Amino acid sequence: MPTDSPVTPHLPRATLEAVALEAAVSVATASKVLNDRPGVAAETRERVMHALRRNGYRKRGTERTYAPQIELVCESLDGEWAIELVRGAVRIAHEHDLTVAVSESGVRHGVAPGWAKAVSLRQPAGVILVASDMPPSDKFELRARNVPFVIVDPAGDPAPDVPSIGSTNWSGGMAAARHLIELGHTRIGVIAGPDDLMATQARVDGFRSAMRAANLPVDDALIIAQEFPMEASPEPGRLLLDRADRPTAIFATSDIKALGAYEAARELGISIPEELSIVGYDDLPLARWAGPPLTTIRQPLQEMAKEAAKLVVRLRQEPSLTVDRLELMTSLVVRGSTAAPRG
Repeated sequence: MPTDSPVTPHLPRATLEAVALEAAVSVATASKVLNDRPGVAAETRERVMHALRRNGYRKRGTERTYAPQIELVCESLDGEWAIELVRGAVRIAHEHDLTVAVSESGVRHGVAPGWAKAVSLRQPAGVILVASDMPPSDKFELRARNVPFVIVDPAGDPAPDVPSIGSTNWSGGMAAARHLIELGHTRIGVIAGPDDLMATQARVDGFRSAMRAANLPVDDALIIAQEFPMEASPEPGRLLLDRADRPTAIFATSDIKALGAYEAARELGISIPEELSIVGYDDLPLARWAGPPLTTIRQPLQEMAKEAAKLVVRLRQEPSLTVDRLELMTSLVVRGSTAAPRG
């Protein structure tokens, strides 16, 4: 791709006609690119964007940059989980001359009323919603304004016409349980997320399937539901470990929950992995720095966000593209927090 020439501030403002001539396109096509409208091939769009940059062209009467934004909306931006998603989206956006605007919805598994209308009026390049649902009214509003959208790790089961990116949560839960069973654990506790999250249900269902396949009973009293906290809480771990018949292993459906179990074990004088094995979920960077390093299920968060950003770009170029759900593979990462039970 040619290198952009520096823009001299004192040169006369280029006309859109001059930009179109330089890019060898019609003025209508140049206008579509300038106003971030769909219907322009990727190669043509890049050629026009280069001409706009080289001429320092801006829309009349505004300082708005020609580089459109992808809006990434999370329920909360606290913690490494959200940061990993932002990193993935930003990398793909930069490859396509896009920027990423990150915001918090502040709403449990969703967005505030009127959100879609406010977004559509801003005319972003697209929207990535994280761990959310898409109400039909919001879907209609965004599509009416030609704003493509993708949901990452949807809270519920999205409609067939709502593009979504997820991971193999059921397989991840099964792999966690199978690892502990193969080590010899038969009494395993679970620190789960909220029951109304599809990911939580799938991970716990995968755990149950592995236990059934090994002809091991599942004690529902050892499955503790907890909201997804941004900080590690020892309380669920205490409930499991402060029992006469405490489990010899714990599967936590997030790394943050697993670190809470670490703290509970420390408070009760239980050593890891000698007296208690723990498996987490996500493989956040902090997992490898735990003491001992945390065995966990790797959920490819950055890759999920990258695929979502790629899909937004495709949907901008091909508005009629039909996309359903893409699931990326999870995998077991064995570290120092799991071992065979004593005796």
